[in-house]
Amino acid sequence: MVARAAKTQRRTRIQEEKEEKILEAALGVFSAYGFRGSTIDQIAEAAGMSKPNLLYYFRTKEAIHRTLLDRMLFTWLEPLRAFDADGDPEAEIRSYIRRKLEMSRDFPRESRLFANEILQGAPHIEDELKGPLRELVDEKARIIRGWAEAGKIAACDPHHLIFSIWSTTQHYADFDVQVRAVLGADAGKERFEQAAHYLEGLFLRGLRAAAKDT
Repeated sequence: MVARAAKTQRRTRIQEEKEEKILEAALGVFSAYGFRGSTIDQIAEAAGMSKPNLLYYFRTKEAIHRTLLDRMLFTWLEPLRAFDADGDPEAEIRSYIRRKLEMSRDFPRESRLFANEILQGAPHIEDELKGPLRELVDEKARIIRGWAEAGKIAACDPHHLIFSIWSTTQHYADFDVQVRAVLGADAGKERFEQAAHYLEGLFLRGLRAAAKDT
């Protein structure tokens, strides 16, 4: 789904800037209130635009929301796409954990946008979850299973390993308020490095130790 203004023959720099302004405002609104709790009026106000002007660029709230979800899914899955079958398993898993944590640090609103969509039953992206996302996860699960069969890591359920990495890393975006409340005001950005160090140990020590016993 593309912006309405993008369907014109030639998009101007001003049009592109307006679209980005709307999407930036909508990201804040949707991540705070969810799709159902958000309105075009809220987004227009956050963007500093009139409602008719906003609707010139995006015809509906659904169009804005879907554009944001499509962008988010592409960016969010990039670390998983980079998972390399020919790489060292430990290095690949460590890199994946760190890149996911970096995304939680740098794109917390996008993570909450996705979480809100999932909590509502994924009405706008169910096809993507059952299609391209599932195919990508299955592909990477085969890589992990191959490492286990070669004795490079412990035998494990690769899908649940991926789910576990998702849940532990995205916690630092979706529950950041809770994390900061528990760690205290001095936690700062180092909480992500501390999390990376802990999660690397959590996943890699188990996979490494168990592999030696196989």
